[in-house]
Amino acid sequence: MRARSATATVGAIAAIGLLLAVSACSSNAQSSSEADTPRDVKLYGTDGNMANSFGEALKDSPAVLVGMKGTAPLTPLSEDFKRRVRGVDPNLTDFNYAGEAYDAVVVAALAAEAAKTVDPPQLAKQLIGVTTGDNVCETVAACLAAAKSGKNFKYRGVSLRRSGFTEVGEPSSAMYGVLSFGRNNTIDDAKTEFVGAGDEKTEQKGAAPPAGNGGKGGGQKPALKYGLLLPKTGALAFQGPPMFAAAKLAIKEINEAGGVLGQPVQVMEGDDGTNPDVAKATAEKFITDGVHVIIGAGASGVSKAVIPRVTQAGKVMISPSATSDELTKFEDKGLFFRTSPPDMLQAKAIADIIMRDGHSKVAIIARDDSYGSGLAESVRIDLTAAGIKPTDLLVLKYEAKDTYDPKTDENLFAPIAAKIKTFDATGILLVGFDESALAIKALITEKVKA
Repeated sequence: MRARSATATVGAIAAIGLLLAVSACSSNAQSSSEADTPRDVKLYGTDGNMANSFGEALKDSPAVLVGMKGTAPLTPLSEDFKRRVRGVDPNLTDFNYAGEAYDAVVVAALAAEAAKTVDPPQLAKQLIGVTTGDNVCETVAACLAAAKSGKNFKYRGVSLRRSGFTEVGEPSSAMYGVLSFGRNNTIDDAKTEFVGAGDEKTEQKGAAPPAGNGGKGGGQKPALKYGLLLPKTGALAFQGPPMFAAAKLAIKEINEAGGVLGQPVQVMEGDDGTNPDVAKATAEKFITDGVHVIIGAGASGVSKAVIPRVTQAGKVMISPSATSDELTKFEDKGLFFRTSPPDMLQAKAIADIIMRDGHSKVAIIARDDSYGSGLAESVRIDLTAAGIKPTDLLVLKYEAKDTYDPKTDENLFAPIAAKIKTFDATGILLVGFDESALAIKALITEKVKA
């Protein structure tokens, strides 16, 4: 997929400056006082760290993130939806991927109702079709009614608003929020801009699969059973609450609308730990307990590690937040889907923001996994295509871990900060999760940043 008009749209957003103290070490002729002269350096982030909960990791420096900008797949959410999600979890501070989690649960329920069975492979055959039919329905109740009556329909929910799935089961288009941190290291909602990306024409077209007959035998069908494989611990734990809350809201509203195949749907909660081993253990428990649809995992690398076992067991897996481009062509036996858009769309939006802010020398700090490496490389390619010389781009990676110790892991980021100080970048992109706070602290220590 290609971004349809992200460049033109994001380009309309005004640059927001952040004056950061950096050491000007690029010239041997500089005096020590000149080397400490503040320069106009800006921080940028991605969906893994552009959240209020990320700012909490830097609460000892309440103004350090002021002006930091970044992107996240983010559909404008109605106040009604936010109210309903808060009804599940009143303590939410963010709604990142809440819409995607809600829609992941809903499309699986609609697919099961359309297939007339909870058998995962049969359910999977209907998943794309329930987002690409002819007649729009926008609520759980309306779409379930259409599925039950055998009508051709397309679900347009919270995140799946502009178009449905592609032939590989991922959004053909998406909305991104261009976010900015304000005072107290929190997102300034007044400065949030929404931009569209992707191409609705890549939505899978053609006749929807014929409705299922429910398989062999009659009588009451078994209940559709979900497993929530989302982060409660690890580097993405701060992103888990809105996804859990939205998924449970969808379960509640599906059951209020009569359930699926005449039965209330069931749900199990589990932790993916932002860690492949933790996620595999949780997925194994779900498989043993007869879960039909797994919602998750949260991170791309964790999803990639779990997909082989889940698909071997013949289960459906839908991630609301795994965005790595690598997953588009990953071997999944037609059982893996995602409601989050691939990173190639986000990369274009990020690159355009950086270019519109006038940078000519950019450093990228990225975690070394499928998410970090993939997104960093896509941004690098887009920045080069936009006119930045390869010699004016510096990509530095660090070891991807499920948890980071502020004391022992400072050595991961100190050398990176030192290299960036020498490189003398005017813009720094952080592609990571909550550990990005450690990278920022290393930049402060190295006097790359005030």
